[in-house]
Amino acid sequence: MLHRKHVDAKGNWVNYRPEIKILDCTIRDGGLVNNHKFDEPFVKAVYETCVAAGIDYCELGYKGARRLFAPGQHGEWKFCDEDTIRRVVGDGPRTIKLSVMADVDRTDYRTDIAPKKDSVIDCVRVACYIHQIPGALDMIKDAHDKGYETALNVMAISTVQDREIEEALAVAAQSPADTLYVVDSNGALYSEQVHDIVMGFVAALEGTGKHVGIHAHNNMQLGYANTIEALIVGADRLDATIAGLGRGAGNCPLELLLAFLKNPKFHLRPVIECIEKHFLPLRQQMDWGYSIPYMLTGMLNEHPRSAIAVREGDQPDNYVAFYDQIVEKA
Repeated sequence: MLHRKHVDAKGNWVNYRPEIKILDCTIRDGGLVNNHKFDEPFVKAVYETCVAAGIDYCELGYKGARRLFAPGQHGEWKFCDEDTIRRVVGDGPRTIKLSVMADVDRTDYRTDIAPKKDSVIDCVRVACYIHQIPGALDMIKDAHDKGYETALNVMAISTVQDREIEEALAVAAQSPADTLYVVDSNGALYSEQVHDIVMGFVAALEGTGKHVGIHAHNNMQLGYANTIEALIVGADRLDATIAGLGRGAGNCPLELLLAFLKNPKFHLRPVIECIEKHFLPLRQQMDWGYSIPYMLTGMLNEHPRSAIAVREGDQPDNYVAFYDQIVEKA
């Protein structure tokens, strides 16, 4: 079986597989830190860096419903209107594909996602919790029928029982989704768990032509390690962000992933240059990445919202008080 081959693989075959595709979700996941209020020059810099680095997909944000998310409180990348995207990427031919994310119950997908022929977007990724699978598959079918590549992102996988995962995979395997993503929303998984979950995805999808992806968070400083583990056992769609920018503890850093992969189509220098020019100054304005509060929520397999609240409060480094609060509650 495919996953057994990956486990036994030696040498560069593991990291130099031609089917590996990288999706950069810096703007989309990073937008969860600042309510998607990146200015267009910054988004353009990230997009052009992804192009220069040979990245396969650039995810620019969400297709959020305006009836649920007030535009005055959220930036343009919460909605990813066609005109907004075109101001960044232009209308000419591209060597990179564009992606957006649509959350179940938070997207007016029938009206806000145009037919592919009228859009510069290439891929629609639908994010859901395990109990939302039926709604997610309706959205997948809608996007597929409109002409898009599609992906199903199963969030908070660390909280889901094996039986539920198996049942969801059996249904999703029959759907038009091109890729199914393992999403460690809480940053709680260890590499051994990622190993088993991804192997289960690979086995369930064998023979369907579908891909398995990984989206890791870095609460336990395992975002990169877990991405590599998923890659070794069969995932070939890998999420990453520049400098690990993302909600809470952030994601697998793109620069680390490129340093591991040996495919000459990927180029590290543009990412390093982008970090120096744009992300070092951004560190003075936004807080993301590993810290003790995020480690604690990851350790307890909890959503990081309580840690985010601490980091955004007036005592962001009061670690002991947060430890006493969260461990006692657990």
